[in-house]
Amino acid sequence: MTDTATTRKTPVKAAVASFMGSAVEYYDFFVFGSAAALIFPHVFFPSADNAALVMSFATFAFAYVARPVGAIFLGHFGDRIGRQKVLLFTLLLMGVSTFIIGCLPSFDQVGWLAPALLVLCRLMQGLSAAGEQAGASSLTLEHAPDDRRAFFTSWTLTGTQGGQILAALIFIPVVALPDDIKYSWGWRVPFWLSAIVVIVAYIIRRSLHETPAFEDAKARGQIARLPLVPLLRDHWCDVVRVVLCATIAAVSTVFGNLALAYGKEVGLAESLTLWLVVVANIVALGTQPLFGRLADRIGRKPVYVYGALASAALMPFYMLSMSSGNTLLIFGLAILTFSFGYAAANAVWPSFYGEMFSTRVRFSGMAIGTQLGFLMAGFAPTIVTALGGVAEGGWVVISVFTAVVAVVAAVSALTARETRDVPTERLGHRADAKVLARA
Repeated sequence: MTDTATTRKTPVKAAVASFMGSAVEYYDFFVFGSAAALIFPHVFFPSADNAALVMSFATFAFAYVARPVGAIFLGHFGDRIGRQKVLLFTLLLMGVSTFIIGCLPSFDQVGWLAPALLVLCRLMQGLSAAGEQAGASSLTLEHAPDDRRAFFTSWTLTGTQGGQILAALIFIPVVALPDDIKYSWGWRVPFWLSAIVVIVAYIIRRSLHETPAFEDAKARGQIARLPLVPLLRDHWCDVVRVVLCATIAAVSTVFGNLALAYGKEVGLAESLTLWLVVVANIVALGTQPLFGRLADRIGRKPVYVYGALASAALMPFYMLSMSSGNTLLIFGLAILTFSFGYAAANAVWPSFYGEMFSTRVRFSGMAIGTQLGFLMAGFAPTIVTALGGVAEGGWVVISVFTAVVAVVAAVSALTARETRDVPTERLGHRADAKVLARA
């Protein structure tokens, strides 16, 4: 096989590996989110009331507290020893912690030790997820041709949607079980099944070699000993920008987790709310790569800003439709809001954020910036529930919250430079030149 042929096939292989890895990681992550909304208040807390739901959503949020810590740790090693090795570690850590959750005792068995153990496992999930998307996006971006970076990196987040689809599909039969089965062993099965998909993804990811950009930087002696130092010294503006832009991820948790609880409150069947997530994410599997291709044609900023503002504009209509009793209308607005609104920003951010940084600090920059921004996504269900968002008329609270987050992300994105036409080796070039001059 010629070098040309190998180079031509590398982006596809990288995209497939990123898709599979993200699907596994976020299957595990979203299984927890669905369980936090529908199962954990009954299993890990003394009474299944609104207070239990708030505490359950708080356990969901704990992963987002761990993620910035994991971002610093995993970002350091991702920029020091390579993207591929760190991604193998994150995959195994997520799989082990998810499987253990399925084995935990209930509140009736061990009291408050049960939610404490749940939080510990959730922290392990958070540490793992901190490096997954940043690492997979960096790896795919650095394998992709210059004129198709947004398209190939969009598959990282498309894998995330695949994980959410799988999680919801598996939870649909679980919520249909009789309560005595559902709240005893039935809910545990989705967590145990993660072991199978982790093994498959590990085999695929293990066969992928390190990126040419990283190997070239290593050969030139341009690997930073402490990537955090040049990152914060020379790329701090981009880190802050990514933090603010990454708050857009709260739209996903509102749609995929909080809406489950709100839909149940206004009378929708649990299985129907899960099907809303499944269908919208299935459609997003097709729209996100298209948004990636569009970003390669017209730029990252316009596609991203559209996605953020469309999320803000459409969310109130989607939430209102849940009380309409019109199933077709609810599904239509779910698809419009998520698959043709939020999906635009979701597809583009791996290239948009990653292209703000040079190779030597890209993993760290993306990981730290996104995970700090994702704190808003993690605490969104808890915040909005506490404000009355999961109650009759709570659509107003949910819609206002979504609008604020989306506008902050859009305005922050407008301050960024457009990198569509910048060659990969020159991304972050000016700031990186200052770093190398001081080294």
